[in-house]
Amino acid sequence: MNEVTNREVLMQSKRRRTFAIISHPDAGKTTLTEKLLLYAGAVSEAGAVKARGSRRRATSDWMAMEQERGISITSTALQFTYKDHVINLLDTPGHRDFSEDTYRVLSAADSAVMVLDTAKGIEAQTLKLFQVCRSRNMPIITFLNKFDRPGKEPIELLDEIEKEIGLIPAPLTWPVGIPGDFKGVVDRRDGNFIRYSRTARGATEAKEEILDPQRASIEEGKYFEQAMEECDLLNGTGANYDSDLFLSGIQTPVFVGSALTNFGVRMLLEAVIELSPSPSARPDYQEVPRPLASPFSGFVFKVQANMDPSHRDHIAFVRVCSGKFERGMNLVHQPSLKPFRTKYAASVFGSERDTIDEAYPGDVIGLVNASDLQIGDTLFEKDEVKYPPIASFAPELFAKVRAKDTGRYKQFKKVIVQLEREGTIQLLYDLKAEGDPIAAAVGEMQFEVLAHRMQAEFGAEIEMTRTPHKLARVTDIDTANLLAGVGGNKVMRRNDGTYLALFESPYWLQRIQGDHPDWKLDTIVAGTTQT
Repeated sequence: MNEVTNREVLMQSKRRRTFAIISHPDAGKTTLTEKLLLYAGAVSEAGAVKARGSRRRATSDWMAMEQERGISITSTALQFTYKDHVINLLDTPGHRDFSEDTYRVLSAADSAVMVLDTAKGIEAQTLKLFQVCRSRNMPIITFLNKFDRPGKEPIELLDEIEKEIGLIPAPLTWPVGIPGDFKGVVDRRDGNFIRYSRTARGATEAKEEILDPQRASIEEGKYFEQAMEECDLLNGTGANYDSDLFLSGIQTPVFVGSALTNFGVRMLLEAVIELSPSPSARPDYQEVPRPLASPFSGFVFKVQANMDPSHRDHIAFVRVCSGKFERGMNLVHQPSLKPFRTKYAASVFGSERDTIDEAYPGDVIGLVNASDLQIGDTLFEKDEVKYPPIASFAPELFAKVRAKDTGRYKQFKKVIVQLEREGTIQLLYDLKAEGDPIAAAVGEMQFEVLAHRMQAEFGAEIEMTRTPHKLARVTDIDTANLLAGVGGNKVMRRNDGTYLALFESPYWLQRIQGDHPDWKLDTIVAGTTQT
């Protein structure tokens, strides 16, 4: 690239903020996503995609099954502008059954917003999601949501964050009032009080009245005085924001509000811009950082079919890591090293997309009909680069899967492989390539999504029969041959060539490891293989 283009790439990169939103189910993640879009002017009314009977649907929940159940099952990429910044918001599934998809999305984000329900705090079933984020040393901003309803005391929630996740909380706003009788927040940075006001159905921006401490003390009385005493206590314990600790993934700035009624949303959005990092040089698989101004490169973190059912499309989501993307440019696909043409490139907004002509580091581009691309693949223009692969999680549930209508077996085989490439499930095959494949999943809901999509999107109804296996370990062909003579296990192969030994119970695994400590039986934990 020439000097002008280099300068342009660096300037545009500084404008970008690419972050993911993570939470447990029903914490208000999808609602918060909608309200961030509202405040940025990306939608005129929260939940603006309307269905028959004026029933509102979330912009980010585009799949039919998501709209039916009111939960996020897939991840979604949304781009919008706010105050001369370009925001790339990556919405993630809220259920622990889809923690593998969340991990893939986090690989494409530079920071995260963690949403907690003040009534529930950190729940055991989704602690895994937060730990995955924490394991990447990713900067995390915390939003204590639903403070307009009865719930836990904020001090208790701060203790949970520190004890359960290992993050040091640093509140930047602090509630005035109690959960369920919410008056507003104190901004600890300037001491001002921002008064809480409801909006009709939360469909429009909430009005914010800012009062200085003296006036707030007169008008809010004991609630404000109590909040100020708690702020003094926080000051005394050193719970103050430190940019270096935040960017190192050690400390989390905390904001309080209510996404449903829009309170605190603007402050959170501005914190993403002011506190979160812009894109930086991303290390390749040899841990060598690739400068932002290098020729274009990016990696595939998500593949999705049928976002537009009428066109049976196939989109690969690519995080731009370096250089300037221009539609139509010729790229090289890693690992095949074959040329790849980018004629059909789009920016994605929920289920909608617009043709995109250019993109910069931090942006997410959708490459349409890119059926040859898989999760973890790298694309580059010049100066060959390969980014680290995105590892799979260890499956915990297993089921034989076959076509209900044998006459549609060809369709079944084609479609189920496609869904595997999307990361919907993992497929395991007998070493002799005999019989039906085994679908492997991290959680139960993945099987439900598999069955639903096979029938609803492709007309290929399936039957699943659960197997007795409870856990899996990565192995090799030598150990696979040795395991053939031992009970309680079955060795299968993934399409990527990985051998997995499935065990019916921890007893069989522990017995074999005790008798044969030299056999290869490695654990997959949060995307890394450990012996």
